[in-house]
Amino acid sequence: MDREALLLTINELHRAVEAGLSPRGENVRPLIGVSANQKEGLSCINNTYIQSVADAGGAPVLIPVTTNLDALSAIVSQLDGLLLTGGGDINPLMWEEEPIPALQEGDPVRDTYDFMLLKLAADRCMPVFGICRGHQLINMAFGGSMYQDIRTQHPTETIKHSQQHDKAFASHTVTVEPNSLLGILTDNQDKIKVNSLHHQAVKEVASGFKANATASDGINEGMEAYPFYPLFSVQWHPETMAAAGDELMRELFRFHIEEATLYNLAKSIHRTILSIDSHCDTPQFFDEDFDIGRQGPSKVNLPLMEMGHIDAAFLVAYQAQGERDDQSLQEASDFAFRRFRQIREQVALQEQRVGVATNTADLIRLKKEGKKAFFIAVENGYAMGKDLRNLERFKEEGVTYITLCHNGSNDLCDSAVGEPEWSGLSPLGKEAVQEMNRFGIMVDVSHASEATFYDVMKESSVPVIASHSSVRALCDHPRNLTDDQIRAIAAKGGVVQICLYNEFINPEPAKASIDDALEHIRYVVDLVGVDYVGIGSDFDGGGELLGCRSSNELIQITVKLLGLGYTEPEIEKIWGGNLLRVMNAVQQAAGVDQLSNN
Repeated sequence: MDREALLLTINELHRAVEAGLSPRGENVRPLIGVSANQKEGLSCINNTYIQSVADAGGAPVLIPVTTNLDALSAIVSQLDGLLLTGGGDINPLMWEEEPIPALQEGDPVRDTYDFMLLKLAADRCMPVFGICRGHQLINMAFGGSMYQDIRTQHPTETIKHSQQHDKAFASHTVTVEPNSLLGILTDNQDKIKVNSLHHQAVKEVASGFKANATASDGINEGMEAYPFYPLFSVQWHPETMAAAGDELMRELFRFHIEEATLYNLAKSIHRTILSIDSHCDTPQFFDEDFDIGRQGPSKVNLPLMEMGHIDAAFLVAYQAQGERDDQSLQEASDFAFRRFRQIREQVALQEQRVGVATNTADLIRLKKEGKKAFFIAVENGYAMGKDLRNLERFKEEGVTYITLCHNGSNDLCDSAVGEPEWSGLSPLGKEAVQEMNRFGIMVDVSHASEATFYDVMKESSVPVIASHSSVRALCDHPRNLTDDQIRAIAAKGGVVQICLYNEFINPEPAKASIDDALEHIRYVVDLVGVDYVGIGSDFDGGGELLGCRSSNELIQITVKLLGLGYTEPEIEKIWGGNLLRVMNAVQQAAGVDQLSNN
């Protein structure tokens, strides 16, 4: 509504509001949290920030200055983006550095508040845009360094960085890095004109970020964590220039709103679908001090799953291949049963937040109750030993799939790693596959040799899964699946769950990223269709990529799938629909009760 609305009567204003409302579902604006200053007991901010967000299509929400963690967490959990605004100096004691005489006025409460906001938003992979102080704050939060005062600490003479004329107008230029996000947003101009109102500055850019703009004196003017994380920031004040009509500066806000819109849509999708990570080695962390309900050393826990909007995870009872004498085999079986007990003990500690699921109905029930779900699985058929009766015991414990082997052959089959012993499945292994079919336990061919894989295809009467494997055509590793193997799994109605382990994703593991994982998903979709692919992170078992390091960051896969043009029904299949289809088919063929276990 324009300024004329200020002159309307109450009744005229009510009619204007009613007439101006968009139909439900149209023109949905993402909520952008705007950090505030603290002044004379007020939480406030210059209106140019509010105007710039609103003009770009966002719904600005001023976040009151408080250090109440519960309050801030509740606010941030509802947001789709965060704008960290300008303000006073940041207290250097926060990074254990003594203040210098040139340090100016700051606010320790606002410092704490801002760092808390950033932590809460970044942990949720929420788009964050930092301006001036916000730029410096992001850099320090992620391990960078800064000048407390440019003129005092910079080794060479600098240009004037604190203009005295109207800040709606530029005062100097910055050189923009080509091919950077900022470069794209500014039409790949070599230099752009910016305003300048600061005496502090970024010194060393934090790890994981890249500088994208520099003043003529060498002072950093911008940085970004893209393409892996939705964080970018600038040293100048684009909001005042944008509010005055500068289209180049408006583009920065439009981009932030576009990113927040995608994030909002991703969260909305996860509220309705069933999202599942099919392979997590988290039980390796289970000791007497571990609590699945708290953030800790593991990459999978309830707080991280909640932030990542993930409904369920398959927790595996993993053990490395060991000796195969009778005593060792018994110890392997005993170990698996201890793991099952530990999983249930962890669930019992957090029974208001999570439950054990054994079928789709359980998962649906738990989601309706507002809880997460853990499925139980076995990684390495070594745990069965040579006793087929253990399979029935596993089923009674709630085991939903068994990975036949790990690294090295066992009494069931040959592994993709090590010397072959059976030329595929052993006679016992063939019986085990048939028994798993009979009990409704999914057969997992991850880690299996090609000979074992094709024997399983012959022996299994129901679809099979690869719970954490990727595409060999993209990364030539024996743990990955060939095109023919992928086709065979699809032909049998199974599913390939793409593994987020760097050595299986990129021939140069140090460069392996979430974008590479998306390429593996795309490859399977192009090869056999979207009905045969899913995600098995291998978190806590080595799984970790740039841009996807733990359960809270899995939401980024959805954001990127949306950016690539995948539809909601396709995303629903990738995130769990395909895996549940296989589990349902295996359990139905075995006549397993698929009603929810209340």
